[in-house]
Amino acid sequence: MNVGIIGATGYGGVELIRLLENHPAFHVKEVYSSSQEGEELSNSYPHLVHKNLVLKSIDPIEIKKEVDLVFASTPSGVSSKLIPSLIDAGIKVVDLSGDFRLKDKSLYEKWYKKEGADADYLSKATYGLSEWFQEDIQNSDFVSNPGCYSTATLLGLAPLMVEGIIDESSIIVDGKSGVSGAGRSHSPLTHFSEMNENLKIYKVNEHQHIPEIEQTLSCWSGQVKPITFSTHLVPMTRGIMTTIYATIKEDCETEHIHKKFTKHYEDCKFVRVREKGTFPFTKDVVGSNYCDIGISYDERTRRITVVSVIDNLVKGASGQAIQNANLMMGLEEDAGLKIVPIYP
Repeated sequence: MNVGIIGATGYGGVELIRLLENHPAFHVKEVYSSSQEGEELSNSYPHLVHKNLVLKSIDPIEIKKEVDLVFASTPSGVSSKLIPSLIDAGIKVVDLSGDFRLKDKSLYEKWYKKEGADADYLSKATYGLSEWFQEDIQNSDFVSNPGCYSTATLLGLAPLMVEGIIDESSIIVDGKSGVSGAGRSHSPLTHFSEMNENLKIYKVNEHQHIPEIEQTLSCWSGQVKPITFSTHLVPMTRGIMTTIYATIKEDCETEHIHKKFTKHYEDCKFVRVREKGTFPFTKDVVGSNYCDIGISYDERTRRITVVSVIDNLVKGASGQAIQNANLMMGLEEDAGLKIVPIYP
């Protein structure tokens, strides 16, 4: 099957190309750009010189003739204007931006500070948290890929919400990400001389993944309250660690909670629940589509701590997008994603 990538010059797009290189069914037929058409992709990424990919203009009618599915890896605010024409042309789409994750247009405009997508297309988008909405994704032609922080956080919280174990008003999430999550554009936030040997908190109580997380939590519990969510940049390229805290409703033991997690994820190919008392590091998942989770319950405070780690460019973006595309196209969920993490 031929696939196309819109936004191939960003980190998400170039990671899609890397992962799809060895996919058994998907072939990257074309790459598209609204500003660099006619240029060779290797001008931006010399390591792809062997691919001979030339950026083409975005024409839905032509794209329909060329590919079976499109990955849209564009900045937020771009996909909302671009994707409707692709959907109308009958093209299957996996969107990596945030434009179709929130079902409430006004909520999107409040948190993203951009004009929201048309409500008709918002209703057509399936939220692509692969492990929890698999059947919906399999029956969809348009999937909105979750955010990177959202993926790590939701996979860590989902079993607790489904089992009704925690006080829904007590959730606190401390997220830390490598600088690739900010994209390739230059900014003082990610400038080497300012980021090196430094730790930065940013978007305090304002991160756009907050409403996405709350919206999805409400799928599992009608008692969801606003969460406290803080994000930090750390001086590394890849990786996200979310440390999640919540108060347990009734006293129990770590073993009991651990069994709930292992039960929910025992058939999931990309979620690895660590042995009781052990916790994952970001290095454990780099370059892979895995999410590793560690759990501890403190009987003294009645709080549970869940540590969830992913590679923000893979499970947090391009890897999960391919996982969703596999489900959409009737392939094995892990096709092209059987990748051992890079270590060291």
